[in-house]
Amino acid sequence: MPSLFRFLLMIAFLAGLVYAGMVALATFVTPVPHEIVQTVPPARLNQ
Repeated sequence: MPSLFRFLLMIAFLAGLVYAGMVALATFVTPVPHEIVQTVPPARLNQ
């Protein structure tokens, strides 16, 4: 039983690290919006 508890504790710890990393990225990284221009061939418009 102690090894199962230790395993679950490690999984919870790793999940917490992943969650903290996602929160840090969402908080400190600001995306730079820019315009995207893509030409569409006329053959695709007539379908």
